[in-house]
Amino acid sequence: MARGAYALARVAVYVRTAGTALWWTGVVAAGVGLAFPGLTGRRIGVLGGAALFLVAAVVAFLARRGRCVGMIGAASTAGKWVVLHDRAVTVRTWLRSRRWWLVAAFAAAVGSSWAVPAAGGMLLAGAGAGLWAKAVWLGRWERRNEKLLWVRPEWAAGRSPARKDVRGWMTTGPLAGDAAPGGARRRPAVAGRERRPRARVTAAAR
Repeated sequence: MARGAYALARVAVYVRTAGTALWWTGVVAAGVGLAFPGLTGRRIGVLGGAALFLVAAVVAFLARRGRCVGMIGAASTAGKWVVLHDRAVTVRTWLRSRRWWLVAAFAAAVGSSWAVPAAGGMLLAGAGAGLWAKAVWLGRWERRNEKLLWVRPEWAAGRSPARKDVRGWMTTGPLAGDAAPGGARRRPAVAGRERRPRARVTAAAR
């Protein structure tokens, strides 16, 4: 790994953001698609869409899962001085790099409703659900091992943290950054309980 200061972004935040974006894009596209009777009729469209939803969810969850397991096993501890990207920065980076892809996917899903109502949108929503489930799976590993998984953002290139160009993942302690295990926002401290300080560098988080 490179020496000196470098930036890190949460792996689970990338996955969760992709899942959320695809889910809502699909849900809205399916809703719009129901306005069209289509060639097959709404009933067949919804039934076919439900099957596509399940297939897409399973495929999205299993896609690159073996590579993720390998990256987790080979993950190294992050250096002493690193810049941890906030959750909002990672979310914004992913959405900015994929905004036109999401627009095209939405248009294609709505367009397909002329033939099979709502099916295209449900396909997208299924892919989003599968990615969200993968983020939950990553979060369970992080909680169980009391470590958070990070990736160099220039390697992920604002897209997938498990793409071929990613050389490896890194870990910090469970308090690093502003996102909880699994990539969700950290919950506010419970009233009456002392809030533990949130680390900004890995040295304080180990």
